[in-house]
Amino acid sequence: MESTDYPYSRDKKLLLPSSTLHLRTDMSAVSCSQKQTQECNKRIKLFFFFFFFGFVAFCSLLIGTIPSWLQGILLRNGPGIFSVGDTSYNHWFDGMAIMHSFTFKDGEMTHRSRFLRSDTYTANMDANRIVVSEMGTMAYPDPSKNFIVKAITFLNHTVPDFTDNGASNFIKYGNDYYATSETNYIRKIDPETLETQEKVDYMKYLPVNMASSHVHYDKEGNAYNMGTSIAEKGKTKYILFKVPAVSEREVICTVPCRSMLTPSYYHSFGMTDNYFIFIEQPFKLDILKMATAYMRGVNWASCLKFCPEENTLIHLIDRKTGKEVETKFYTGAMVVYHHVNAFEDDGHVVFDVIAYKDTSLYDMFYLSKLKENTGFPDENYSKPSYKRFVIPVHSDKGIAVGEDLVKLKYTTANAVKEKEGKLTCQAEVLYEGLELPRINYNFNGKKQQFVYGNCVEESALSRQIAKFDTETKEVIYWSEDNCWPSEPVFVPRPNGESEDDGVVLVSVLNSNPGQSCFMLVLDGKTFKEVARAYVNTELHKDVHGFFIPQGN
Repeated sequence: MESTDYPYSRDKKLLLPSSTLHLRTDMSAVSCSQKQTQECNKRIKLFFFFFFFGFVAFCSLLIGTIPSWLQGILLRNGPGIFSVGDTSYNHWFDGMAIMHSFTFKDGEMTHRSRFLRSDTYTANMDANRIVVSEMGTMAYPDPSKNFIVKAITFLNHTVPDFTDNGASNFIKYGNDYYATSETNYIRKIDPETLETQEKVDYMKYLPVNMASSHVHYDKEGNAYNMGTSIAEKGKTKYILFKVPAVSEREVICTVPCRSMLTPSYYHSFGMTDNYFIFIEQPFKLDILKMATAYMRGVNWASCLKFCPEENTLIHLIDRKTGKEVETKFYTGAMVVYHHVNAFEDDGHVVFDVIAYKDTSLYDMFYLSKLKENTGFPDENYSKPSYKRFVIPVHSDKGIAVGEDLVKLKYTTANAVKEKEGKLTCQAEVLYEGLELPRINYNFNGKKQQFVYGNCVEESALSRQIAKFDTETKEVIYWSEDNCWPSEPVFVPRPNGESEDDGVVLVSVLNSNPGQSCFMLVLDGKTFKEVARAYVNTELHKDVHGFFIPQGN
């Protein structure tokens, strides 16, 4: 057994790279039945065999009944290792990735977890220290290393070779699944075993140095993503590209940056049947500062700057032609990480986003800040707003300056003509304090009614999740004392009768004494608990999840 298979967490708890939990539908009571006890004893005998093969079987409880139609794998991803040797990461997002899978089959659930065996993981473990830099943590060579090693490290940071520590999300290209962050590297994984496979470099196919970790898909299985190309042939630009389900990838369009040396940061984008929506926000990455960050002894995150005095440019791109519409759409300064959904309605493009007034969210996840968490609201916390923008697609020619071009009756969002070819947009605020939004993805690009997300009114560390009705503005909540729910993932029931006909899957961290973490299954309509599966192993606060239906 390799020593790097079982690193320890900061609190010295063993973080198992792969654990397996098998739960049956006949475990409907909290107390163990005789059948459970026999099964548990059998598994205890096999414990050490499984341990040395890299995974452990656990016996636990299922309360309620997992719907028989729920068949597939929920993948979840996030940081899992924050210290190597005597070195530690500065920021929570920098931690080395740990993957979790929850497999649902015939009313049973199996849990596995495994560290992403990236090149970053291997290099750090081999050196027994952090040697690969992340966004919030700059890695420096061992002081005992010679000048040549230090010189090579310096050059690697001047023209950064980014990490392949895909700790943010999972994406699907063709029939393959990848762990991803926001760099030019993604790692193929086996969704059933969580085995790490080959490393893929976007740069070998497209000139993108960074890419979004939120991909869109159409009904044919084609994937759409966008990346930033830095100073390629003297130009910095955004590239929207398509990865077809069965053929070669292709560039759909390129959008020039407003400033060559300070491209906008983005985490996601919007898509309807006919348009892409890209928000070029005044939250920017300073390329020159980034090139000198290592020499100046600062991390790359310090090279991100928010310019509140500048406006936000909304790009509307025709999917068929690959060209931007002629009209320019502007709104005030904001910071957007997550798009909720976008759709078309009577000559308008409507899109919903989660927007912040500043960049304090990222700063809150420095580990030093998290350790200082007193349990009281942080006065520096910027609560996000769920905003709805409406973009009129028709031409503004012949429309008087100062007139609102939005004609939809169900929203207060407006788009006022400032001059020929320029509109200023004001959003309608639908909800305050929601993040990590998820919808029934069958309604992606179409008008949807329901959104599921984490409630973050007082802190980015959510203790409550919600189902929000965008039409009635009604909200249904789920919470439990001393529990921290993950991003809720909606899974539609096959041939469901309504948009919310399905279940919501939530991985829940549980700090109640003597209780385990669990997978929560909620009814998509009522938001009431259907089942919970306790897992006798450590779960982790994660970032995003991806559900793979059986057969995919």
